Amino acid sequence: MPNRVHIVIIGAGLIGPRHAESVVRCPDASLYAIIDPNPQAEAVAQRFNVPLYKDIDELLAAGRASDPDNDNDNNNNIPDAAIVCSPNATHVPLSKRLLAAGIHVLVEKPVAITVSSGLDLLRHAKQHESTNGAKALAGHHRRFNPYVVAAHNALSSNAIGKPLAISGLWALRKPAAYYEPPTAWRASQSGGGPVLINLVHEIDILHYLLGPIARVYAEETLSTRGHDAEEGAAVVLKFESGVVGTFLLCDSAPSAHNFEAGTGENPNIPRSGRDFYRIFGTEGTLSVGDMKIERHGAGGEGEWSDVIVEKDVQVGGEVPFDEQVGHLVRVIRGLEKPRCSIEDGLRAVVVAEAVRKAMKTGVPINIDDASKL
Repeated sequence: MPNRVHIVIIGAGLIGPRHAESVVRCPDASLYAIIDPNPQAEAVAQRFNVPLYKDIDELLAAGRASDPDNDNDNNNNIPDAAIVCSPNATHVPLSKRLLAAGIHVLVEKPVAITVSSGLDLLRHAKQHESTNGAKALAGHHRRFNPYVVAAHNALSSNAIGKPLAISGLWALRKPAAYYEPPTAWRASQSGGGPVLINLVHEIDILHYLLGPIARVYAEETLSTRGHDAEEGAAVVLKFESGVVGTFLLCDSAPSAHNFEAGTGENPNIPRSGRDFYRIFGTEGTLSVGDMKIERHGAGGEGEWSDVIVEKDVQVGGEVPFDEQVGHLVRVIRGLEKPRCSIEDGLRAVVVAEAVRKAMKTGVPINIDDASKL
């Protein structure tokens, strides 16, 4: 059995400890350290009984100090991999630094806050994989969520025929504390707002289920908090396949219709089991969240006068973050290809940026062919 993959967590805020828990649970991985400049991160490091470093350079210096004869970053006294879950604007520079040191990277969504910086990260990822073998993955963990996996399987098995349209919802009310220091960046237009924080998740799932998005149009919701960042939008989508859809996004409205509540994935948000996607096909409708397929009953011609019959879609019990860590280990060992590559993560950023542009210009935005990777 190969040695365990040693993983460092960068960022001890909302998501970092959840990644750390999954690393600890993985039989093929071990938690190496926490990196975070905030003194409050000491409590997280103590909880997991691992060292705390203020930045990557301190981590690398500690590795060199333990092996003074090796003056290279890439040595046996540094972690094998890092999960980057620091503020959005830091994802690209931190990932580039890690890859240059020969450390494999799983970077949380969004992989970048602009398309240009994402393309820069992609160039570095390709360069370092070819020179020092460091691999980079995008942390869209919802591709491992059992609800998404079940929806993907249903569509792949032609359970609703050919997909024609989708209606999506993501609405809830975030608390005021969500925007307070040290996470005040969530209220800024640069790196914050529900388009980059939340919709980018949904875009990646829609890409995974229905293929690339080709065009978007969006109108911004009313602002009630006075933040620089948007609070939501109504988005019209056109997919390359011809599927069309709408998506309503809002982080200031109480609602049970969102991914977190529908699936129960986030322990801080009570599970509702309510729908958040409805995918309409030529032979039926798939409702994701409550996990139902509606089709006409047997014996009719499948027209409006025929009875609609409801069928449950079976959902597994996998833990997405646990599945993602196991997948990271297998990718590092060369046993699997990334389920969500940096290219995939960047495609979601391209569409998110187009949504924001459409909100400002009031015109439909075609997804630039040059940005399709």
